[in-house]
Amino acid sequence: MRPLEGITVVALEHVIAGPFCTRQLADLGARVIKIERPGGGDPTRAYDDRVNGLASHFVWTNRSKESITLDLKQPQGLEVVHKLLQGADVLLQNLAPGASERMGFSYEQLKDRYPRLIVCDISGYGSDGPYRDKKAYDLLIQAESGLLSVSGSEDAPAKAGCSIVDISAGMYAFSNILAAIIRRQKTGTGCRIDISMLETMAEWMSFPLYYAYDGAEPPARAGAAHATIYPYGPFTIGDGNTVMLGLQNEREWAIFCDQVLQQPELKTDSRFSSNTKRSEFRHELRVIIIEVFSQMTLASVTERLDAAKIGNASMNSMQQVWNHAQLAARNRWTLVDSSNGPVKAMLPPGVPKEFSPRMDPIPEAGEHSEKILSEFGYSNSEIDELKSFGVI
Repeated sequence: MRPLEGITVVALEHVIAGPFCTRQLADLGARVIKIERPGGGDPTRAYDDRVNGLASHFVWTNRSKESITLDLKQPQGLEVVHKLLQGADVLLQNLAPGASERMGFSYEQLKDRYPRLIVCDISGYGSDGPYRDKKAYDLLIQAESGLLSVSGSEDAPAKAGCSIVDISAGMYAFSNILAAIIRRQKTGTGCRIDISMLETMAEWMSFPLYYAYDGAEPPARAGAAHATIYPYGPFTIGDGNTVMLGLQNEREWAIFCDQVLQQPELKTDSRFSSNTKRSEFRHELRVIIIEVFSQMTLASVTERLDAAKIGNASMNSMQQVWNHAQLAARNRWTLVDSSNGPVKAMLPPGVPKEFSPRMDPIPEAGEHSEKILSEFGYSNSEIDELKSFGVI
């Protein structure tokens, strides 16, 4: 039995943060009813067509859900949502600030009618404060949270290559919903969860924030290298490949000098006598490392690093990740169905062996509208009427 079997989530969601949260709830067995706009549905459906003609973002965040299309500008659409909420445990929404309240779906508006309902709101800046109504796309919050100021090269900032802000918001929504479900078991009542994308990302920025504590200088932008630990980052090799390596302490530095660089005299070089010094003289140390590696291949560098037990990794492409030997050895891939055929998907990390994660199909927009309406008491003639008015 999956841990969230019997839990129903109604999702007024779109794009990434909300869908990523509810997909994880679905992975653990929750029933997720995704409400989409009639016509095109969730905007991410049209972002690209890279996965057998389907959009990559949508495929990632929307398996195992039921999709119903509803025009929430019409009273009949709002009435359907209320019917869904009668049997729901969680309402999640990541609409524009104030939109759910205008439709009557804020926690304060719902708590008396549905006292056990957990309402999770995801927004860019939270439900109050001077920034409440600002638009908040992923890259904008990367900038606002300070991530861009410490990411990239010395000459130019760089964004993260994935939707890191949406992921952080989705993860905190997920964990807080799980906590609220446990709390409800003890109290019998629901609650409101207010997720701010700025706050979730600022929490993840805690190391650079504390590094710059009380007006101190923040970590410098150092490309793919670590800003404050050295050597820790990418180094080119004679065969044109790149290896990532990292040292964490003085013991590893001594071993690195003896066994990898094979220059034991560097251990007593005053420029490199501590991590602070090595970081200060990183340009000089980099020249030494690159010179040694320029006479070697990726295989020989990796062999030497592994023998010395120095942390290292290949700088893999996306195709190399798809074909990663470790992921294959641990059977981390499976298939999920879609309207365009089976799609390869990674199993959720960390799920106990005592149950299998839910890996059901990726829905088409409105695929389950009639089934859901019938389940909640609508007759065929009433469903046809909703169709005729464009409600579904």
